[in-house]
Amino acid sequence: MKVFLLFFSAIFVNNFVLARFLGICPFLGVSKRLETATGMGIAVTFVMTVSAAISWFLDKLLISTGLEFLKTIVFILVIASFVQFVELFLKKTSPDLYEALGIFLPLITTNCAILGMVLLNSLMKLNFVEAVFHALGSGLGFALALVIFAGIREKMDLYDLPEPFKGTAIALITAGLLSLAFMGFQGMVKL
Repeated sequence: MKVFLLFFSAIFVNNFVLARFLGICPFLGVSKRLETATGMGIAVTFVMTVSAAISWFLDKLLISTGLEFLKTIVFILVIASFVQFVELFLKKTSPDLYEALGIFLPLITTNCAILGMVLLNSLMKLNFVEAVFHALGSGLGFALALVIFAGIREKMDLYDLPEPFKGTAIALITAGLLSLAFMGFQGMVKL
């Protein structure tokens, strides 16, 4: 039951973008088109899930050897390794998506949502299965927020907005309203 609650709450209640406000840079930068938002969401979900699994074992190893102070550096190395893998994979299999994601793809390495999720797993002392499902839910929550936001931004391009609201201004207002909507899920799950 706890695994399901962790998974559900990571998607809706404790969404990393809309409730914890982590990973805002790719959220705003890659959400202009639905296709790029979907690609980024899948890439982040993959990196989050695999990084959580590998980092769980490394966290236990660092704790048992008394090298816990290296935790953040080791986690960043794990995340960077998988980002390189995703970058090479997309460059070979989907060059158009690779070009569309541009600088935001290698910046997944510094995406604070991924590092925050791995550190949170360690802090919450989750077991392996809980950590993986928490990471999978966090990645899906990130992807959900990105896809919803991209869909709204594509629709807004069809409307004639007043000049002061065009571009970044209306994007930030919309992100705030979307965050308020997700705040409606608060209190549904207590962990």
